[in-house]
Amino acid sequence: MTIVYDDLGDEAASEVPVRKIRFTINGKKKVAEIEPRLLLADLIRRGLALTGTHRGCDTTNCGACTVLVDGKAIKSCTMLAVQVDGREVETVEGLASQSELHPIQEGFKEEHGLQCGFCTPGMMMATKALLDRNPDPTEEDVRWALSGNLCRCTGYQNIVKSVLWAAEKLRAEA
Repeated sequence: MTIVYDDLGDEAASEVPVRKIRFTINGKKKVAEIEPRLLLADLIRRGLALTGTHRGCDTTNCGACTVLVDGKAIKSCTMLAVQVDGREVETVEGLASQSELHPIQEGFKEEHGLQCGFCTPGMMMATKALLDRNPDPTEEDVRWALSGNLCRCTGYQNIVKSVLWAAEKLRAEA
């Protein structure tokens, strides 16, 4: 991150404060030295180069930055990175293995739940949070769980069908 500040001479030679945090992301333990004001979305995108977490609105309105923190869907554009100290973070990159898609990803593919794809990672992570706590959701449950995620391309029907498809596949695998 680039930091620019006023040059006040040698008396202001103190460094920008940093804090060391330890966290797990997509199953891998990490340590980071960060500024206390760094947003989680920036740590994920810039610090870890996991660019599936998108920045859309910076106000929690769109949900494109949704990740899971300790299994709960959160908007990473307004959460400070220091808040994940000692916690577990999951991003869309953590869904699939290198050789096969996660059933949520398959569902979005099979049921045409994406168009431009900008909202898709956030939708998938909100879906994962839903299916982890409710493996047999109704259409109403799905719509409620995704209500904090905006898609400007679709009418949501295929997204809902994608989630229900994934839920069915996950139940069959269990």
